[in-house]
Amino acid sequence: MPVMGAVKFMRFFRAAAGLDVDRDDLKRYDDFINEKLNDMCVIGFAHANSNDRDVVESYDLPITAGLQHSIHEFKKLDHEIELAPILERLAAVSPDMTLSAAARAGLPAIVGGMSVALGRTIRIAYPAAHAAHTEQWERAFQVFDLLL
Repeated sequence: MPVMGAVKFMRFFRAAAGLDVDRDDLKRYDDFINEKLNDMCVIGFAHANSNDRDVVESYDLPITAGLQHSIHEFKKLDHEIELAPILERLAAVSPDMTLSAAARAGLPAIVGGMSVALGRTIRIAYPAAHAAHTEQWERAFQVFDLLL
């Protein structure tokens, strides 16, 4: 991740969850986002297929009420940090999956919402932590594996 992007993510995690992150954390985060976004798109593709469509629409993606709330929280934070352009690059999905223009346009906000939820999950699980360590990231990832 370019330095400017890393600095914005560091500001973002500080604002969203009060966590300090470093470059190693951002690599873990990047891998997590790619995996979870792919998982969401696979489910979206299954929903579209079950409705005899080849194109995934926004409503096919499994957005829970909690994730929707986190997306709204991300949008509030993003006005200050301007992370959305960077998230557009992170929100790339497999070319094997055909997403509608609206679904593709919504991916950066979904990634942002997952990011808010991830940071806040670590904060809830480890309220005294100022920075997340490998074990804390891994446990947060395990929670998301159960829920998303």
